[in-house]
Amino acid sequence: MKSISESTITVCKEQLLRIKANLLNRMRENHSDYHSHDRGGDEADLAANVLAEGTFLTVQERLRAQLLEVEVALAKIERGIYGICEETEEPIETERLLAIPWTRLSVEGAEIHEDLSKRYAK
Repeated sequence: MKSISESTITVCKEQLLRIKANLLNRMRENHSDYHSHDRGGDEADLAANVLAEGTFLTVQERLRAQLLEVEVALAKIERGIYGICEETEEPIETERLLAIPWTRLSVEGAEIHEDLSKRYAK
């Protein structure tokens, strides 16, 4: 079984840490932007506030989900199990890890996962 090189793991860890910092900054900025707006006004302002709140919550949830994936990948690096496909238990392709360092699946594992999702979605 081919394993992931230490240099690939190091590069991926650096990428993940940069992505994590970026996500945390974006979450802070989104929070700050949302809370800096005036909440008073007439019915139109209240309706706009409801829409703004929905957008804020959607963006925060998306960022939180991305942050969770990054945190899982960093934890796997620390535990020494980074780069192993959760579906096939084989090493994930180096090119895939470099492109998507938080990925949990190899190309083959992603195909299997997608096929199963389609099969049981019906």
